[in-house]
Amino acid sequence: MTQPVATGIAASCVGAMLIVGTSSAIPTAHADNKRLNDGVVANVYTIQHQAGCTNNVKINPQLQLAAQRHTDDVLNNRTLDGDTGSDGSTPQDRAAAAGFRGHVAETITINPALAISGIEILQQWYYNPADLAIMQNCAYTTMGVWSENILDRTVVVALYGQPD
Repeated sequence: MTQPVATGIAASCVGAMLIVGTSSAIPTAHADNKRLNDGVVANVYTIQHQAGCTNNVKINPQLQLAAQRHTDDVLNNRTLDGDTGSDGSTPQDRAAAAGFRGHVAETITINPALAISGIEILQQWYYNPADLAIMQNCAYTTMGVWSENILDRTVVVALYGQPD
């Protein structure tokens, strides 16, 4: 009695594989890094509070746009490895062009792999004295973070803002 049931299940599985296998339109994956980007902001909030800050850190759309533009620039121009854009722009220039009014600073991570975790990002910045000083600065109450990845490169840019 159990053999017909097993045979029926096997036949159903083969049939399902044939149906799936004949599908002509396979959807492509597109990474959504929102959780990673938001996690960076949350972790910076924690680092600021460990340093004695009492302020809140809010996501700023203009800083996020400026971070996105620089992330795309660095991702597509492998000669770039820091704050200066391919057009010679600085973090302050990009923030102003995106509509942000105030002082900004930037941290950037370039990882030679498809992905990076929030812990890896924060470790790179935490153990770099200049980046740590930026993250611990209580005056930076707004942020914009953007990340993009391709097969052999992940770029994360964080802009920290002190609004006027």
